Amino acid sequence: MRVSVIGGGTVTEAEADTAEEVGRLLADGGHTVVCGGLGGVMEAACRGASEADGRTIGILPGEDRAAANPYVDTAIATGLGHARNALVVVNGDAVIAIDGGVGTLSEVGFAGVFDRPIAGLGTHDVPGVEAVSSAADAVAYVESAVRSRDD
Repeated sequence: MRVSVIGGGTVTEAEADTAEEVGRLLADGGHTVVCGGLGGVMEAACRGASEADGRTIGILPGEDRAAANPYVDTAIATGLGHARNALVVVNGDAVIAIDGGVGTLSEVGFAGVFDRPIAGLGTHDVPGVEAVSSAADAVAYVESAVRSRDD
């Protein structure tokens, strides 16, 4: 399964730790991390996945694949700016949102449009987001939600 991990481009150490743990747990479960490919939550989730020998995909806002964080395995340049947020979401089977501002909120909106299950860790309290309290809970929620949807 592919899981889109979304969140702030600038994060606290605690948020980065959480994102890294999410990435690691996703990789341990055999899942691929999809993200926006830059810093903050995106880089931390990719670092966690990479350190656990997982796969990562970064869907970048600009035209330069080299702009991806060093933990992205497959960088996809779009030249779309924030419009690439839809592509980040549609390329995952589920979404885990960690913190984040209005860019993350737009991705949460797209997740609703594209009917992706969303686990939220300290993120926007909006309909469709399942608030969870830990990285393990976030991964367990998306795994269960995708399994239920596919049955």
